[in-house]
Amino acid sequence: MRIVVHGQQAFGKAVLEALIKRGENVVGVYVAPEKDGAKADPLKEAALAAKLPVYQPASYRKPEVWEEFRALKPDLQVMAFVTLFVPEDFLNIPTHGSIQYHPSLLPRYRGPSAINWPIIQGDAETGLSIFWPDNGLDTGDVLLQKKTPIGPDDTLGTVYFDRLFPMGVAAMLEAVDLVKAGKAPRIKQNESLATYEGRCGSDNARIDWGKPWKQIHNLIRGCNPAPGAWTMHDGRTLQVLEAKPLPARDPKGIAGKMGEVVAVEPDSFTVVCADGRMKILRVKPADGAKTGAGEFAAAARLAIGAKLV
Repeated sequence: MRIVVHGQQAFGKAVLEALIKRGENVVGVYVAPEKDGAKADPLKEAALAAKLPVYQPASYRKPEVWEEFRALKPDLQVMAFVTLFVPEDFLNIPTHGSIQYHPSLLPRYRGPSAINWPIIQGDAETGLSIFWPDNGLDTGDVLLQKKTPIGPDDTLGTVYFDRLFPMGVAAMLEAVDLVKAGKAPRIKQNESLATYEGRCGSDNARIDWGKPWKQIHNLIRGCNPAPGAWTMHDGRTLQVLEAKPLPARDPKGIAGKMGEVVAVEPDSFTVVCADGRMKILRVKPADGAKTGAGEFAAAARLAIGAKLV
């Protein structure tokens, strides 16, 4: 079967290398164009190292791009982290169509930040879907899904790099096998269960110290490492990368105002929230590198009574 790999970055590279390692007939690679001055994409580098033809169209609406794709005589397009819109007619050019990876349990969490939001919203599990893309945003029929729990201390980084990344590569290979065997299902998504969340950016990541500790903790975890939950100290942005919640036995009896620093220790500082306190362990100031919260507090002369907003 003649396979075209379409994607970018480390995940696209891993999928390509896994297909090559087991002897699949990869006939071409499509990669998102690099921005001016950017390094070559890891998937592009891997494709060139494997002596495969690389294509980087800025749009998939042009007739010449379609003809170039048809010339490869593809049987299946394997889409590993694709951000450009690809029209359905292009997706259907391969004999068996196209399959795509999405890091959520579709139809939940359609959209570009599907790993952040389940953590931010306090879900106990997430997963991945391999699906048949169409003209909608993550709306195509599902081929297969895999689940993974979200632990109380999991972050975006641990969920993706430790689980959804390697699980996704393995699931892509499993999906290819099902297509080759003629056993790949097309399961309609239940639109009544569908949710869409927009991109999780800095606007979504600001900490409101008036919220309950659980919401703040989930936000910090779901934004680590990107986009980074943040607050303001002394007129400057301070990202909070790691924290330990300290729930109050009696929220009505909490001493201190919301966002007030009530303890400073060698390894941390502690901030008041709606129903307890958050012990801040690791931060990143706007003009500096990631550091322990205690080290930051000493350097910034953060004292008891200081206010984060």
